[in-house]
Amino acid sequence: MTDAAKPTGELTLRTLAMPSDANPAGDIFGGWVMAQMDLASGIRAAERARGRVVTAAVKEMAFQLPVKIGDTLAIYTEITRVGTTSITLNVEAWAHRSRHQAQEKVTAATFVMVALDEDGKPKAVPAE
Repeated sequence: MTDAAKPTGELTLRTLAMPSDANPAGDIFGGWVMAQMDLASGIRAAERARGRVVTAAVKEMAFQLPVKIGDTLAIYTEITRVGTTSITLNVEAWAHRSRHQAQEKVTAATFVMVALDEDGKPKAVPAE
């Protein structure tokens, strides 16, 4: 990892890429990486909303590098906008390559989460 290449946002989730998450070549499925990013978005948005949230949209996601079996995947989140009922987050996925002592950004996306009330209807996000 160079000085210029550092994660932005708050470390929200770390997990280990396992063989069950990979194809026969040892590359981790993109859907698994996206699921981890969605989990991290939900954690961060639920903290901000002080309650239940759901994913409303995922924007602009492109995979730059593969994740391999044995990599530690770190998900960083940054809240970039809070609307009436929605929370927009910038989400980055970084792979720590333990074999090479390197950390590389593998993908990033914008997630939009919506706060819900007990009946599953959109509710206002509380002021900080």
